[in-house]
Amino acid sequence: MTPLEVVTPTAASGLFGLAWLLIALPLAGALVLLLAGRLTDAWGHLLATLMPIGSFVLGVVLFVDLLGREEGARAVGVPLYRFIETGGWRIDAGLLVDQLSILFVLLITGVGSLIHVYSIGYMAHDPRRRRFFAYLNLFVAAMLILVLADNYLVLFVGWEGVGLASYLLIGFWQHKPTAATAAKKAFVVNRVGDMGMVLAIMLMLATFGSSAFVDVDAGAGQMGGTVATVMGLLLLLGACGKSAQVPLQSWLLDAMEGPTPVSALIHAATMVTAGVYLVVRANAVFTHTEVASTAVVVVGTVTLLFGAWIGCAKDDIKKVLAGSTMSQIGYMLLAAGIGPAGYAFAIFHLLTHGFFKANMFLGAGSVMHAMDDDVEMRHYGALRRALPITFATFGLGYLAIIGFPFLSGYYSKDHIIEAAFEHNVVVGVLAMVGGGVTAFYMTRLMLMTFLGRRRWAEGVHPHEAPAVMTVPLVVLAAASVVGGLVLNNWIEGWLAPAVRAEAHEASLLHFTPVAAVTLLLVAGGVALAWVLFGRRGVPRTAPSTRSPFVLAGRRDLYGDAFNEAVFMRPGQELVRVLGRADETLVGGGWSATGDVLAGLSQVGRRLQNGFVRSYALTMVAGVGMVAVVLVLGRLA
Repeated sequence: MTPLEVVTPTAASGLFGLAWLLIALPLAGALVLLLAGRLTDAWGHLLATLMPIGSFVLGVVLFVDLLGREEGARAVGVPLYRFIETGGWRIDAGLLVDQLSILFVLLITGVGSLIHVYSIGYMAHDPRRRRFFAYLNLFVAAMLILVLADNYLVLFVGWEGVGLASYLLIGFWQHKPTAATAAKKAFVVNRVGDMGMVLAIMLMLATFGSSAFVDVDAGAGQMGGTVATVMGLLLLLGACGKSAQVPLQSWLLDAMEGPTPVSALIHAATMVTAGVYLVVRANAVFTHTEVASTAVVVVGTVTLLFGAWIGCAKDDIKKVLAGSTMSQIGYMLLAAGIGPAGYAFAIFHLLTHGFFKANMFLGAGSVMHAMDDDVEMRHYGALRRALPITFATFGLGYLAIIGFPFLSGYYSKDHIIEAAFEHNVVVGVLAMVGGGVTAFYMTRLMLMTFLGRRRWAEGVHPHEAPAVMTVPLVVLAAASVVGGLVLNNWIEGWLAPAVRAEAHEASLLHFTPVAAVTLLLVAGGVALAWVLFGRRGVPRTAPSTRSPFVLAGRRDLYGDAFNEAVFMRPGQELVRVLGRADETLVGGGWSATGDVLAGLSQVGRRLQNGFVRSYALTMVAGVGMVAVVLVLGRLA
């Protein structure tokens, strides 16, 4: 297959005709729980958990079917209905089940199902549990629409659905002002990225007369360079919003105000991966614009370093993991920006990250469950004995994310670092440094949480979570260990037709000079964290510091301050100026018109004096004026 060959989907047959059930099941679960109300309080959470499990089973069946097909027949189109028909426009809604979308289906429904199971225990005593599970189902359904759509317009429907569901879930505990504010912030920041998506889709319709993937891919080669660049940059803006990449990253850490299963769902299997999916799916556009592709690489590289920096400075366990997510998504976007040589590696790391990051977020929830919802790592310490299952599973996720040899992150992230070196040495070095920093802050998290001396408050009695919460941890930990080994020699060849790239043979053990240097940096990051937080111990309160680097990290690299100074304050001032202009010019103009009419009415009132002789005189004067006009007309 040539690198830019466009694959035409085959018509759906057999079980593929039921692919719509992948979306319909969780969507039906959400509707039942929301519309039936309290009637489902006793069993609604069980129904909601069964829905993504059903979608996962169907996804596995479809995946096995695709495995048995020839390479050229692994893209299946599933028509649904006429979406828009007006004038010359005719847009159909349909699904595309291919090598790329089916992997996302398995990740979303597989990890999403485990998060639902975990939530049964985590949200057991929440009075609004039914509504929480309805929102989880809605989130999964929206994400499935996003990745299964066969055109960008339908993809945008799922895109907005994910935004709505994230707003509902982040602000679920809306009685907390911080949660309500965080939900609004996520919603507003994502609207900025969404404008990029809207404009990109409008440009597609104007350029190709269609937003279908097949039509855009087929016509991409005929685009002008400027059109391709503008379209690519607009798509990147959308990706930055959903995937929390610089400069639209400010919402991500605040999103930790939602329940911990929400953090796992948003950060591992769904929302933040949407931007990476978009860039990889739009590979035909980015292939024809070096400017936009370079911008993707720059954004990814900057974000992976910024996220790691933030992770080093936080003491809130969930915010450390959030900074880590921001950084790891940066790696994925970096790989996607490299082009055909990096698309498969971006998806590879996305999948392995879904395993170990969901594992660690749910593990953090288990720690919080044991510590009366305290998120401050300085109040932890020595939890390995009180939480043995959580410690073991979280530890495997930790080893995977830092790139310990032969665990999942070792394969997927090292592929990206090597591809970055081949693309640009500076980018490769920065990606490698990011790996060392990742090892530092993740080791710091492990030492502060599970090792060292106990720093618990009086009355806190840590205990292991129930089986309904620990079993998902065990499953995700196992995937964190073997996922990379299973996917390493397979995924590039599998995805090659979908991303129009050529597969390259990979080494099973994948030990190269670049990998060796990366491992040295990882070992250095672990050692430094041990010296600073293991050997010296951890004080229960954060020491004061004047280090500008630490202060910047604690304040999220001043992202909020920047947005306030550059956008919010000037925006408020602009609104005030426009308000005054409206009051003075528009309102003042209408007021002046009213005053003039009122004055004329006063003059008119004086003519109505009630004397008949005055009216007769007026009539005579009028007749005289008419006569004068007629005479003058005759003389002329």
